Amino acid sequence: MVDSLPLPLLRQELGLFPAPPAEDGTPAWTLHDPPANKFFLLGWPAFEILSRWNLGFVQSVVDAVNMETTLTVTERDVLGIIAFLEQNFLLQTSTSEGNRRIVSAQAARRPGWATWLLHNYLFIRIPVVQPERFLKKIAPYAEFFFSRTFVALVVTSALTAFYLISRQWDLFLHSFSAYQSLEGIVIVGCAIPIAKIAHELGHAITAHRYGCRIPSMGFALVVMTPMLYTDTNEAWKLTSRSQRLIIGVAGIAAELLLALAALWAWLLMQDGPLRGAAFILATSTWIMTIALNASPFMRFDGYFILSDYLRLPNLHQRSFAFGRWRLREWLFGLGTPSPEPASPQLTLFLILFALTVWVYRFVVFLGIAIMVYHYFFKALGIFLFAVEIGWFIILPMYKEITAWWKLRDKLHFNLNAFRSLLLLVGIILFIVIPRRGRLSAPATLSAAREQQVSAPFSSMVTRESVSEMKKVKEGETLLQLYSPDMDQQTRQAKTSTEVFRWQTDQQTFDEKLLSQGNVLHRRFEAGTSELSGLKDVMERLTLRAPFDGVIVARNDELAPGVWLPRKEPLYVIADTSRNRVDAYVSERELERIRVGSSALFVPDALDFGVYKCQVAEIDRVNIPVIDEPFLASTYGGPIASRNDSQGVTIPDAPLFRIRMDGCSPAGVPLIKLKGVAHIEAEKSITLIEIIRNAYAVVIREIGF
Repeated sequence: MVDSLPLPLLRQELGLFPAPPAEDGTPAWTLHDPPANKFFLLGWPAFEILSRWNLGFVQSVVDAVNMETTLTVTERDVLGIIAFLEQNFLLQTSTSEGNRRIVSAQAARRPGWATWLLHNYLFIRIPVVQPERFLKKIAPYAEFFFSRTFVALVVTSALTAFYLISRQWDLFLHSFSAYQSLEGIVIVGCAIPIAKIAHELGHAITAHRYGCRIPSMGFALVVMTPMLYTDTNEAWKLTSRSQRLIIGVAGIAAELLLALAALWAWLLMQDGPLRGAAFILATSTWIMTIALNASPFMRFDGYFILSDYLRLPNLHQRSFAFGRWRLREWLFGLGTPSPEPASPQLTLFLILFALTVWVYRFVVFLGIAIMVYHYFFKALGIFLFAVEIGWFIILPMYKEITAWWKLRDKLHFNLNAFRSLLLLVGIILFIVIPRRGRLSAPATLSAAREQQVSAPFSSMVTRESVSEMKKVKEGETLLQLYSPDMDQQTRQAKTSTEVFRWQTDQQTFDEKLLSQGNVLHRRFEAGTSELSGLKDVMERLTLRAPFDGVIVARNDELAPGVWLPRKEPLYVIADTSRNRVDAYVSERELERIRVGSSALFVPDALDFGVYKCQVAEIDRVNIPVIDEPFLASTYGGPIASRNDSQGVTIPDAPLFRIRMDGCSPAGVPLIKLKGVAHIEAEKSITLIEIIRNAYAVVIREIGF
């Protein structure tokens, strides 16, 4: 019988402390396990049961609680408390069977070497100091930081500093740009540890002031990144919610105070490295601590502050339970009750908070995975990347899907299940049914023929026959140039040739000339050849239209008497009667395009209408540079690119040109049009593309 069931003995070293009241106003207590340094929050019924544990029997405790309090408990409640105590090893054991159970449980909890290595790679805590003696010595001096006088002094000092900074705001901003260098990086590297030490001392001093023991301070390695920590677990003993909030805020407040002191140091010091360090402390460090420590989405200060403020212990676990419950209800309509009683407003908050944390952590863990991949050498980077993705992203998803499978007996057909089934079928169809064979690519529309006319060598303008936007015929004179050097060389060559010809003609009548033999004849031939070449060069000083077209661009500096350097651009002539479209696609998309496929070019400027084209040529060699700057991302275009050391724009990924002609309407504007080409292509299956891309990534990354 249950009424004769004796109660097991509690461990003698357990401590029971009052806790802040629960949200509904009922009293609460904290159960402390000193050896494990664990704290358990107990509700009113659990406390009343444990406070009568000395009665020795289950039924005796039930009767006493029901008679002496307004509560109504049953034997099941007492048995639940016993199960809780056994699960957390809070009971005494004097039998060999009990000892074996504890040993077995400890062995089961002891991780294997792989799990141990993984856990210690992801997170390891290394105690460095036991600060109790130090905190006791500085406690009388630290009391001033909690006085109203100090608060007033800080507010006054902050307002004064902000006013003085506003008077020299330009100089302050200049300091920000002045330390974006190697020196600035070194200063930041020195300033951040100072700020973090102040942060942890803020927690420790405040917790010690309220009677909490600080067993250790040290640093933790989170994914091989060092972070300082302070063990303030005993804050759970405090009954005042405001005191726990102050302990949580103390670290951020300490960094803000350090930033204020650094701000005053910047105001009072002369330029130099120390002033630079003060500037970094006054700006960057407090921004970083607010961005990191104030976030409630990870288990940092912000999380505990929010948890205490809302009176919701274990906020993450409770919100995750609500999030999973809401997700399962939306997917399957199980009709199960919520994880715990809560108002509609609290339920909505916990669900939204869980979704926000999941999204936030997904982004953070994915970023950490990418960081460790690039931080270590390739083989180790790939392994650690897989560990991060597997442990933090894939494993939680796997556990949730496994939980769905265990609930299969409770599933029944309803509107939610039908909607989820349709969604699943839709996703499957999307990835297995061939998609429409059309792809889009950045493109430009220009004249079919276009040529730049430049100065052949240094020369002077003597006469211009055309103007911008004028139609020209092939061979029509555009510009007449004059080069004194070439003119001088031509006259000299002409004179020399005339002399050589006269000598050749007179050779038979002059004994001295006759003695030179064929030399004179060869000189005459060489002079004639040189003169002919110079005449051809002089002919190039008359610039002519290379084909029928329109002058779409003209050098604004052209005027009679203007000197031009060699290769100076003068005109751009385009055949505007025909056009062409150049589109740029990736290597993956190249395989789906065929010569003769139809295409549409839609310019960004819709006033020019839509052009119907046909694929005429497909480049099989990727382009080395982007000729059109307005297509490059470095200039706001759609193609991902970068500029090399010479300023040449290079695509980030292999890029191939697709040339289309026969576009209608056949005309072309006088300027190049940027737009998008929609090209008919072979149909593709999303699943096959995913597999192909994944395979390509694997092959690329395992190439050592």
